[in-house]
Amino acid sequence: MVSETANLVSPTKIADQKDFGDTRFPLVLTPTESESSKSITTADAACDWVKSNKENIGAQLLQNGAIMFRGFPLKDAYDFDKFVGAFDREPLPYVGGAAPRKVITPRVFTANESPPDQPIPFHHEMAQVPTFPKTLLFFCETPPASGGQTPLVLSNKVYQRMVEKFPQYVRDLEEKKVVYTRVLPNGDDMESPIGRGWQSTFQTEDRSEAERKCREQGTRFEWLPDGCLKTISAPLAAIKEDPRNGNKMWFNSIIAVYRGWRDSRNDPQKAITFGDGSPMPPVVMDGLEAILEDLAADVTWQPGDVYLVDNMQVLHARRSFTPPRRVLAALFK
Repeated sequence: MVSETANLVSPTKIADQKDFGDTRFPLVLTPTESESSKSITTADAACDWVKSNKENIGAQLLQNGAIMFRGFPLKDAYDFDKFVGAFDREPLPYVGGAAPRKVITPRVFTANESPPDQPIPFHHEMAQVPTFPKTLLFFCETPPASGGQTPLVLSNKVYQRMVEKFPQYVRDLEEKKVVYTRVLPNGDDMESPIGRGWQSTFQTEDRSEAERKCREQGTRFEWLPDGCLKTISAPLAAIKEDPRNGNKMWFNSIIAVYRGWRDSRNDPQKAITFGDGSPMPPVVMDGLEAILEDLAADVTWQPGDVYLVDNMQVLHARRSFTPPRRVLAALFK
């Protein structure tokens, strides 16, 4: 059903989109400017539009994988918080994620706070834990002087390309699954791209509570002499079928771990293995990275931009950048 306010917003084309046949990725929506339609001039009006068009937005998200809202009058974290609330979706606590973040409101936090010279490779959000968000939102409050894009890739297209180029690897992956191993620091380490301490990761200062949450996720753990916590996931599927459309998704964080989980505590090549403990083949990792880059939509952030991302269908990353940059995020169950 199309609401009476649907005509206040329309699709637009931008140079950074990727063309896939008749579709452009991501879908970009902007407020319509015409004398016959009332414009969206305030954050409250933007929220009202979302509330009136949630069903249509959801259908477009399923069809396209990601939507960028550009030109909406959202200025700061509090406007974004209201915009997030307009979707009336249950937020997902960031439990088990690796990225260092700062909480801004109960449902809004900073995107990965790792050093700006360190790119964050492609991943599905929280693919390394059994409970992951279904939907992500990113908001650009302050775009960087250069770089800092949040590139997106359609996961099903990655799967298709990997089947074509590395069929045996894909068969092995489906059979053996993957295991993620990470050493969490005792307290946040903001110099590391995976520096979220065990206290922040599990939202507790109590070791026994952290242990309980590990067991709840099926994660094995070991306390190290320096107070760090080593976690080893259960074997997790790296390829998932989306029950909504039957498409197979490259649903994992393999390349993000293999290229990015490096600090004084972690060796990335040991941090991601097949379920039987065997290592990832370097040649395949090089090929996977090339496929992801070839499929990536690299949209340059503008102030007020919002990404709505279907985490089941789309991988995301972060380019290195020249500060300042402030991008906020929210997660939906």
